[in-house]
Amino acid sequence: MKLKIFLLLTLSAIVVKAQQAENIDTKINALKQQIDNLSFSFDELSKGIEDVSWEHKMADIAFVDKVRFSSLASAQVRSKTGKGYNNPLTIYAYVFVPKGIDLNKKYPLIVLVHGGVHGNFGLSNAHIVRELLAQGYVVAAPEYRGSTGYGKKFQREIDYGGREIDDTKYTRDYMLQNYDFVDKNRVGVMGWSHGGMHTLMNLFQFPDSYAVGYAGVPVSDLIMRLGYMNDEYRKLFSADYHIGKEVFQNVKEYRKRSPVWNVEKLKTPLLIHANTNDDDVLIEEVEHLISALKANQKKFEYKIYENAAGGHHFDRIDNYASKEARLKVYQFLASYLKPNHPFKDVGALSKAGYYPAK
Repeated sequence: MKLKIFLLLTLSAIVVKAQQAENIDTKINALKQQIDNLSFSFDELSKGIEDVSWEHKMADIAFVDKVRFSSLASAQVRSKTGKGYNNPLTIYAYVFVPKGIDLNKKYPLIVLVHGGVHGNFGLSNAHIVRELLAQGYVVAAPEYRGSTGYGKKFQREIDYGGREIDDTKYTRDYMLQNYDFVDKNRVGVMGWSHGGMHTLMNLFQFPDSYAVGYAGVPVSDLIMRLGYMNDEYRKLFSADYHIGKEVFQNVKEYRKRSPVWNVEKLKTPLLIHANTNDDDVLIEEVEHLISALKANQKKFEYKIYENAAGGHHFDRIDNYASKEARLKVYQFLASYLKPNHPFKDVGALSKAGYYPAK
C-alpha cells in the first residue's frame, strides 16, 4: 500500500511538473511572438523617421515625395473565397525631382532599386541620390513587396525574383504615366546586390522599357548562392509564405528566379561591377553570370575589381576609390541617357554628393 501511495505521489508530481513545463513553453512562445511583432512595429517607426530625414537630406537640391500605387496581386496562396483575394498589391516608392527643372522639357529617369532579401530604401543611398540629381536625373526608388518598414503582412509578401521584379517595372511605368517631364526613351535601372539582381531581371523581362542598366555585385545564381549561404538564410526562401520548398525540391523554380538562367533575353546595354573580396555575393557567382552572357554572345561591359576596400559595398562607401568606381558607372549611364550635367571627374562628383547645393 505504501508503495502504491508513493508511486501515485511520484506520478502526480511528474504530471504537475510536465504541466508547469508546458505552461512555461507556452508563455515563452507567446513572448517570442510579442517580440517578433514589436520588431515589425519598430521597423515601421524607423521608416517613418527616415521619411522625414530624406526630405531634410535633399531639401537643398530636390523635391521629395513618397507615392503609393498598385502592382500585381499577391503571389501567395490564399483562399479564393475571401473578399478581394486577388486585388492588386499596393506598394510605395520614393520620388526625387531636381529643383529648378523646366517642366516643359524632358529629363532622364533612373529607377534605383534597394538591396536585401528583406531591406528598404535607406539613407545610406543619400549620396548616390544626390549625385544622380546633380547630373539632371529624376530618381524613383521602389519599396517592392517584401521590403521592411511596412508591417509583417507586407514583408511576408516577399516574392524573390518573382513579382517583386514587376514592382520595379511598375515604378518605372508609374513615373512615365504621372510625370510629363520624364523621357520614356531615357530610362535606366540600377542597383547593387539584390538591387543588381532586379536590374538584370528587369532588363531580361522588359527589354523595351529601359535604355540601359547597371548591376553592382549582383545576386546572379540563386541555386549557387543558397549552396554557400547558411541555413538561416535558406529558410527565408523555403518559408511557407515564400517559395515554400528548398532548392533540391524544386530546382526549376529557383532557376526561373536566377538571372544567370535568363541571360539569353538580354538586349539592353548593361554594365556589371564585382569585387574579388566580396563576402556576401561571392565572385564565383558573378563570374558565372559573366560566362553565361559571353556564351550567349551578348554585348555588355563589366569590370572585376581586385580586393577593393569595402568588400560587398566597395563602390557605395565614401572612399576616393569608391567615388572613382561610381564615376565609371555614371559615365556609362550618361552615354545612353544624356543627362544635362554629366560628371567630368571625381571632383565634380564629390561636390554634388557631399557639398550643399548653392
